[in-house]
Amino acid sequence: MDVLSEVLKAIRLDAAFFYNAEFTAPWSVREPRSEVVASHFAPGGGHVIIYHLLTEGRCVAGLDGGNPIEIGPGDIVVFPHGDAHILGNGSTKTVDLELRLHEILAQGLKLARAGGGGEMTRIVCGYMSCDPQLSGALLAGLPPLFRVPIRDDIGGQWLENTILFSVGQAGNASLGGEAVLSKLSEVLFVETIRRYVAQLPPEETGWLAGARDPEVGRALALLHRAPAKPWTIAVLAREIGISRSVLAERFRHYLNEPPMSYLTRWRLLLAARMLKSSSRGVADIAADVGYESEAAFNRAFKRQFSVPPARFRGAVRRAATPLQ
Repeated sequence: MDVLSEVLKAIRLDAAFFYNAEFTAPWSVREPRSEVVASHFAPGGGHVIIYHLLTEGRCVAGLDGGNPIEIGPGDIVVFPHGDAHILGNGSTKTVDLELRLHEILAQGLKLARAGGGGEMTRIVCGYMSCDPQLSGALLAGLPPLFRVPIRDDIGGQWLENTILFSVGQAGNASLGGEAVLSKLSEVLFVETIRRYVAQLPPEETGWLAGARDPEVGRALALLHRAPAKPWTIAVLAREIGISRSVLAERFRHYLNEPPMSYLTRWRLLLAARMLKSSSRGVADIAADVGYESEAAFNRAFKRQFSVPPARFRGAVRRAATPLQ
């Protein structure tokens, strides 16, 4: 079973947007942090993942004040936590795109051109929102930025060419074009994560490394596929076909917590999203995430979020109501 697919279903990758650019050396731009981008096109408060697919030329990419890495044709560089960063080729004054973000987003996929007239670099920039809390399990295992080549096999070449074709056709306002790009954005991100996980060294720990491990990955997939099931460590170990002690030890090795603790936290995160996005009663939500007792759910929720469910929902709604 594929735990990555199960988690991606939950975190709801959405609101994809592409920015298509040609830069000529020397050039340098600063991309703002994801909170700034989200305020323009993801008003629901989602977390924004930022990535750049280099299709021609070269550039360097790095966090503000950090050491840059070199990016070449067919490389994708991802900023999963949405940190502000700088892209460029050659020494010149850095243009802060935060000051032009409204203009950039308003022009859609119309090709943007800038730079000093030298070596050409072509980039497709992507912005994709996801649930800020539920995505934590996946994104916490990723560094602030990482580079993955996607042009090194037929599948990656097809994906890159399909995105370039769809971006090029977007200006024709064809029916369903935005939906196609949104799905391609999701496919590109998932493929990038898959390739990143495949490159992890054997001694790596964390959520992604655990998802790759046969036993821990199967346990995670089972928990995410049916979080409301009355799981115990014994039932989970029996489903996987290993002993309870081995499962507990391997789970702690990769995720630094026992399976049932992980499940409890995931259930409460799911409940928090339901409280924010629906008007269903607390008791119904408690049952949906695996709690037979509303009182037990209230206690667990308060331990996780410092307030009981009803107060949590009220605070979220007050925060979402614009001031008159």
